Amino acid sequence: MSKNKSTICVWYDKDAEEAATFYASVFPNSKVNAVHKAPTDYPSGKKGDVITVDFTVAGIPYIGLNGGPIFKHNEAFSICIATDDQAETDKYWNAIVGNGGQESACGWCKDKWGISWQITPRVLTDAMAKGGEDAQRAFTAMMDMKKIDVAKIEKAVRG
Repeated sequence: MSKNKSTICVWYDKDAEEAATFYASVFPNSKVNAVHKAPTDYPSGKKGDVITVDFTVAGIPYIGLNGGPIFKHNEAFSICIATDDQAETDKYWNAIVGNGGQESACGWCKDKWGISWQITPRVLTDAMAKGGEDAQRAFTAMMDMKKIDVAKIEKAVRG
């Protein structure tokens, strides 16, 4: 288990190790820290099956729990990744969607395990933080997007 005081635990059916390995291959400052196997049989698995995976995504600690198919993911939980430009936005979006994921709206997508991600360029969050007309124009432009288009957000902010 993680030694951090607070760690995000994400429930997977049975693919926590595969998911963690994928995330570590895509995002900087990410890695699989430890894989723990079940010491005995349990309701959705057997002794020796991977039960938890300690991993880091962009410097944030997570525990992946292979808990079986009883709980499903939804958009009430998402992992937010801030990007600096279109190339970085494209890289992460395309990695998630291209690995069996699916597009959604306004910078959201899901990975193949059903985890929701927000791939959000800083130009958008900066505009929203400014408030006023800049935020309104950026927000209006974003509403028509799936993957965020940095140039269109920048144009909207300029008016």
